[in-house]
Amino acid sequence: MSLPYSLLFNTVFKRMDPEQAHELAFGLIERFGGIPVVRDVVQGALAPYLGAGIGGHGSVRVFGRIVPAPFGLAGGFDKNARAVRGLTVLGFGFVEIGTVTAHAQPGNEKPRMWRELDVRGVRNRMGFNNEGAAAAAQRLRTLRSTAAGRAIIVGANIGKTKATPAEDAPADYAASARLLAPWADYLVVNVSSPNTPGLRDLQATSSLRPILEAVRAAADDATMTAVGGRRTPLLVKIAPDLADDDVDEVADLALELGLDGVVAVNTTIGHDRGEGGLSGPVLRARGLQVVSRLRARLGEGAVIIGVGGITTADDVRAYLRAGADLTQGYTSFIYEGPFWAARINRALTRSAGSAASGRHE
Repeated sequence: MSLPYSLLFNTVFKRMDPEQAHELAFGLIERFGGIPVVRDVVQGALAPYLGAGIGGHGSVRVFGRIVPAPFGLAGGFDKNARAVRGLTVLGFGFVEIGTVTAHAQPGNEKPRMWRELDVRGVRNRMGFNNEGAAAAAQRLRTLRSTAAGRAIIVGANIGKTKATPAEDAPADYAASARLLAPWADYLVVNVSSPNTPGLRDLQATSSLRPILEAVRAAADDATMTAVGGRRTPLLVKIAPDLADDDVDEVADLALELGLDGVVAVNTTIGHDRGEGGLSGPVLRARGLQVVSRLRARLGEGAVIIGVGGITTADDVRAYLRAGADLTQGYTSFIYEGPFWAARINRALTRSAGSAASGRHE
């Protein structure tokens, strides 16, 4: 944590309700991302931290696209695709929006987010609060209307609407996929959040199979119509609390269905700090284990996005060595400040040779 941000965090943000602090910071990022002159000023200020850019050292070829840097923003920060431009200006190599649900919903009652300062973590039970897939899709469509917006790598993380019964989950996920697939570089089926009742039960392969099949069919139907046949890659996001045998079963299902990859891992309920899922450095060890296990099971053809406990460039390198193609973070954004992603990706750019995993340019 830099000294200026440390002072700001300790004197302002730490005294605020965590969700209120998030909304304040998010609003600033959204606003400066929407003003070209301000974007230019911020990019100039970040120039010492930023990497070589698209096609430069440290870039990654994934899904047929060049991702400018291997470290991106995990789902959960920008639930409604409101701040994608601002977030990429801050140095994230790619942005995953969401989690988005088919229908708008307020999420769980407050309070629903807590800082766990002793482990530099965050515990939340947000409950997929978002404006719905139609609103997110419209914002992504607007983003893609410009050359600069089309150059940004954006994933869309989709979840089940809380009011939708489990037996109707495939149709619910498919509705979101149909709206978002034409504008996203990849889709992530999130069945691993602990904050929607019964959602993690959908990780069982008997429940997961029809969801993935429905999403694949809906996404293909939408992209054939909207963008002339482009196939949107599909991944599934799993929890760190799955037993190893269950991780293997998800990997086998992904291979059977021809999924494009897996995102590992979500927040953990393996703690005694209260309700909700815990994120932060405590996830790193299990995240690395799951990524390594997935790579051994999936082989080299599938894409793995490693997430959980990343604070430094060395953490990213550990995930790349374990078998990840891309990595994501979120929690340390709160503790490390706005230049965090830029610092990490710049460090990776400088040592691209030692960080390479075989897919890095």
